[in-house]
Amino acid sequence: MVHSARFWDKIAEKYFRDPIADEDAYKIKLQITQEHLHPEMQLLEIGCGTGGTALQHAPHVAQVRAIDISSAMVTIARRQAEEKGVKNVTFEQADVATFEAEPASFGAILAMSLLHLVEDRTAVIEKIRKLLKPGGVFVSNTAALGDRMGYLRFVLPLMRLVGKAPYVEIFKAKQLEKEIEQAGFRIVHHWQPEKSPSVFLVAERIDQ
Repeated sequence: MVHSARFWDKIAEKYFRDPIADEDAYKIKLQITQEHLHPEMQLLEIGCGTGGTALQHAPHVAQVRAIDISSAMVTIARRQAEEKGVKNVTFEQADVATFEAEPASFGAILAMSLLHLVEDRTAVIEKIRKLLKPGGVFVSNTAALGDRMGYLRFVLPLMRLVGKAPYVEIFKAKQLEKEIEQAGFRIVHHWQPEKSPSVFLVAERIDQ
């Protein structure tokens, strides 16, 4: 993951300055997510970037713990929290693969624009389930590039080789949904904006 961390460090300031590609869709995802939050909840965001989403959700929960592999992204996120006076969010540089927390310690976990960027998606999903309380919610937004942009499987490795792209895996939305369900979740909300490769899912941890 060192290569990917360097990529995100390099583009962190540009990432922060660039406008959200689809502001209306982003607001809908925020609203749907917040319907599953409550004031006593501990929230974890994996791959928090420059912290915008974590800060949006902070008023709706007791505490937000947000991590990202990029130290530059985390620096910007901390700056934003300080400027906005948000006290119940902590940002830390961490790789989800080595991140540690008590099992069943979070009521909700977010992985926004992340699952297509990890090399062992199954392990990440299993770890998320372990960290969630029974009945907790897992909210994800993932670029399922195999549905509409499968040609990128030939382009992205070359871009990564020259430092123009991070690691990206190509798969379809149906495959992702199956993996999440097999890991012990029930999908309670599915939304894919028209003409978008991104699939937005809310899944509940289920226990037999």
